[in-house]
Amino acid sequence: MITLENIGIVFDAHTPDENRALKDINLKINKGDFITVIGSNGAGKSTLYDVIAGRKQPTSGRILLENDNGLPRNITNDPEYKRARYIGRIFQNPLLGTAGKMRLEDNMMICSKKGWKGLKISLNSKTRSYFRDQLRVLNMGLENRLNDNVNLLSGGQRQALTLLMAVMSKPALLLLDEHTAALDPANAKIVMDLTGKFAKDYGLTVMMVTHNMQHALDYGTRLLMMDAGEIILDITAGEKARLTMDDLVKRFREIKQHGIQNDQMLLQ
Repeated sequence: MITLENIGIVFDAHTPDENRALKDINLKINKGDFITVIGSNGAGKSTLYDVIAGRKQPTSGRILLENDNGLPRNITNDPEYKRARYIGRIFQNPLLGTAGKMRLEDNMMICSKKGWKGLKISLNSKTRSYFRDQLRVLNMGLENRLNDNVNLLSGGQRQALTLLMAVMSKPALLLLDEHTAALDPANAKIVMDLTGKFAKDYGLTVMMVTHNMQHALDYGTRLLMMDAGEIILDITAGEKARLTMDDLVKRFREIKQHGIQNDQMLLQ
């Protein structure tokens, strides 16, 4: 569905501070994939997301989006606001995904207009009934708070609402950027369970960055490990189901050690 070909991005090029944040990334995101992405700080995870979402332009390579007719379209130079029509993104901060000074029903109205392209909808009793039905899935009582401003909700409630709104907007790809990291364990579990449910029920295509290795194993159908701007592991569903956290750590150490040995050979 979305293909990254030889994507590279360099910050502060040709200076002493030059940093190759992404190095010739080749990745095909298939329709229905639920990809978990792990890696240490500085591995390139957020930069990869910024490139996919259009927040940053790659220094090299191209990004292709498969149209409804199956033909690829080059979106490498499309800005973020254009890609927002088909790529959704949820950040770590629960305050970023909603308009706090607007009512809950107004927030949902905005995402519904995005999801129901070409259809005219209005805020009436039928629409409000639909919103309540959607909110009941969250099991947080928000279906009774349509007239409340969103800034009255807790962080967990806002992030769950952000996730629901993202699903309602029907994105071709949903990017989750450590979307539970700022939540307490109870709310993090609620949002993660909802993430798994929505991905399955709606057949979403999802990429989820997480520092929680257990989440990376328990959720999704595919796992990527990044290091130093490269994808060093791409594990599909069958193999992923058999892995443990110890296995992942071992694989990472083996790859790192192999890389060090190769670097030493080049220096000789």
